[in-house]
Amino acid sequence: MKDKLNRATIIVLDGVGIGELPDAGLYGDVGSNTLANTAKVSPLRLPNLQKMGLGNIAAIPGIPPVPEPTASYGKAMERSPGKDTTTGHWEIAGIVLSQPFPTYPAGFPEEILEQFCEATGRGYLENKTASGTEIINRLGEEHQKTGKWIVYTSADSVFQIAAHEDTVPLEELYEACRKAREILKGEHAVGRIIARPFVGTPGNYVRAQAHRHDYSLIPTQDTLLDFAKQNGHEVIGIGKINDIYSGQGLTESHPTGSNEEGIEKTIEKMRSAADGSLIFTNLVDFDSRYGHRNDPRGMARALEAFDENLPRIVAEMRRGDLLLITADHGCDPTMPGTDHSREHIPLLVYRHGERNESLGVRNSFSDIAATLAEGWGMETGLTGESFWKVLSSTALV
Repeated sequence: MKDKLNRATIIVLDGVGIGELPDAGLYGDVGSNTLANTAKVSPLRLPNLQKMGLGNIAAIPGIPPVPEPTASYGKAMERSPGKDTTTGHWEIAGIVLSQPFPTYPAGFPEEILEQFCEATGRGYLENKTASGTEIINRLGEEHQKTGKWIVYTSADSVFQIAAHEDTVPLEELYEACRKAREILKGEHAVGRIIARPFVGTPGNYVRAQAHRHDYSLIPTQDTLLDFAKQNGHEVIGIGKINDIYSGQGLTESHPTGSNEEGIEKTIEKMRSAADGSLIFTNLVDFDSRYGHRNDPRGMARALEAFDENLPRIVAEMRRGDLLLITADHGCDPTMPGTDHSREHIPLLVYRHGERNESLGVRNSFSDIAATLAEGWGMETGLTGESFWKVLSSTALV
């Protein structure tokens, strides 16, 4: 009897790369390895990921390879130029970009800011590359006195707008982001406009992560999500998946404010989702709370918390289900600066009864989309080379 994929759950450990890509030097990322470098600073204990074969993918201090991993294992290279969230997630879903999204290390052109201020009725502060936590503490009080937006960017293709929730109503901030999305198009079509609300008092400002919202470009073509939806599959986005794909291809969405919320919502949906569903989760804390803040110890504790919950996730799998644990880029907390890093992403693919073989080094993140499409028997025309035959088995239990 031919094996067929039932449900698929993709969990993206945002920013948890597993070693520099061959072209890392072009991005200033030679030596980056989010997992291994984190483990060198803060010893990792990840027994459940280790059993699946995490240590079989690459050398990670404290996580040796196991002789009989419970999952198929490997890593994937990014074919698209760039190292940002949108690029990584789009490639996972089958889109390989030929050109990177534009970046603005020196700030955005003045004409863009003039249009933005005219459209929103407020002035702006900064317009430079900055750390989000640093900039709100430095400019938060002035923002509250003047009502001006705090506008900044990073090494990624982002236009970020910060505002205190007591100074600017959330809906006004969101509307400003929508207007910025209309302005930043054509040659200035950045990957994401990000609403960065914050709360607190001078000297004690904190970002309101649960109210963050990303306004991404609409994908340039149908993705795995669209094809799955068109073929009658439920497509459930958890975390910022809805934002990353601009709602395209989803049947339902569940924003979350933390890894803990994302894990609990994933377990809840795995318990209730219909056969044939795609559950797609992004756990952003690895990136936003630890990678960007150069906090390897926090990164290590977050990885261990995920590992502790992994048996609960596996327990909700049904016959024929697939669980795929991966990332979208690196965000090495030990590297200079606070930006993403150009890295391979890990691949751990668990199915009851699978042959648990090495997946090797895949040439593109889009191999993930090709694999699920073949498992569901969908003709998509998406780029990528499927590894479904490695996962397919007649010995399912």
